[in-house]
Amino acid sequence: MSHLLPLTVQGAETTHRGKRLVGPIDLTIEGAGATVIVGPNGSGKTTLLRLLHGAARLTHGEIAWNCPMDEAQLHQAFVFQRPVMLRRTVLENLIYPLKVRGTSKREARKSAVAWAAKIGLSDMIDRSALVLSGGEQQKLALARALITAPKVLFLDEPCAALDGRATREVEVILQAAKQNGTRLILSTHDMGQARRLADEMLFMLGGKIHEFGPADTFFEAAQTASARAFLKGDIVE
Repeated sequence: MSHLLPLTVQGAETTHRGKRLVGPIDLTIEGAGATVIVGPNGSGKTTLLRLLHGAARLTHGEIAWNCPMDEAQLHQAFVFQRPVMLRRTVLENLIYPLKVRGTSKREARKSAVAWAAKIGLSDMIDRSALVLSGGEQQKLALARALITAPKVLFLDEPCAALDGRATREVEVILQAAKQNGTRLILSTHDMGQARRLADEMLFMLGGKIHEFGPADTFFEAAQTASARAFLKGDIVE
């Protein structure tokens, strides 16, 4: 189990220009596996992920890891819905996060080459990351996050713009990461993906958590009317 967890959230809120975007949030994430966040568009999924990761400003409340915050930040990573590529080659994109952590050039290159092979980009290591397809860029972004062996990985709709094949390839990488001990916290609009990946589900609506618990319970017997309606495909607001 990661020394970062549990992640404890008490009364957390974030606001922008006086408008509350998310909160108040009370939440504890612990143990291994994957927490999948779902909810209608605009429900606050991305903002919650950014808040937990420390990328959104905490206006009120408290977010605490099981270690000092600066240590927690060193052992987590974030993959965005639209992958951010450095204006460098595939290999240099993979080397970069290791370089900033002080890894030797030899070891960084060795690890980067190994990860390029894992994601099926070995024959593209000298190609600019900017010319890759969407699926290839997302796999590269995922590998660049995992190459540092983070204890916790946040992902915001990682397969939203991908076709079925690319989605399957990304999910294989995520399942392997989970089995290797990386704690996943991700949002998705794809209920099939949620069923495949989730150990626990978090349902958001209006910037608040409406339901949180084991994935099998959520899908088989959701406790709130809003969650049941969402699972049926009804419009929930």
